[in-house]
Amino acid sequence: MAKRVLVKYSGEALSGESGFGIESKILDYLARELKTLVEAGIEVGIVIGGGNFIRGVSVSQGGLIRRTSGDYMGMLATMINGVAMQEALEYYGLDVRVQSALEIKEVCETYINRRAIRHLEKGRVVIFVAGTGNPFFTTDTAATLRAVEIGAEMIIKATKVDGVFDKDPAKFDDAVMLRQIGYDQALKDNIKVMDDTAIALAKDNTLPIVVCNMLREGNLLKIIQGDSGAVYSKVSNEN
Repeated sequence: MAKRVLVKYSGEALSGESGFGIESKILDYLARELKTLVEAGIEVGIVIGGGNFIRGVSVSQGGLIRRTSGDYMGMLATMINGVAMQEALEYYGLDVRVQSALEIKEVCETYINRRAIRHLEKGRVVIFVAGTGNPFFTTDTAATLRAVEIGAEMIIKATKVDGVFDKDPAKFDDAVMLRQIGYDQALKDNIKVMDDTAIALAKDNTLPIVVCNMLREGNLLKIIQGDSGAVYSKVSNEN
């Protein structure tokens, strides 16, 4: 069983069917799922995107807002989601810290690697927000970077599908889920597990990337415990 993991959620994951903002039912469900990991003795780091409020790439496409400013706007959106997740987890009795790549001391701690690791060792959940603190880098890359920095044994990208498929399962009934994928194959075939920078960083640090459906109740814990009933795809060097 993995001892320390980082779970990556997209911002859109929090918005439910509305596609915008935060749906309390989804937030509550995710908090309960994450609580099962902590209760099992697993040290948990979390990264949440900000796409349920704003995406830097999208807002800058019209030319009115520069990409740099758009990305900083997206970083602020991840702070909103991080504070919301902190509140939900604390509601269920967990000890949580939010650490930001941008300094905003009235809201959360500034990211310090050693402090983050110490929090994890003390059983606290650590939520990393504001990406890497730099424009032009996605929260996928930020999640992979933080996972490497804290010594996570895997990064779990929790999505709305069961894993990675050879074609879009929403469009093709014969789509096949790929249970095991190599880093090089994911990059070569442009399989959208995460962006290329994130995959390359994971490859360089032999960090397994697990893709799973966040809406499968109990699946996160099964994956981490190595349960044969877990449903997921895995990107790694393993055959």
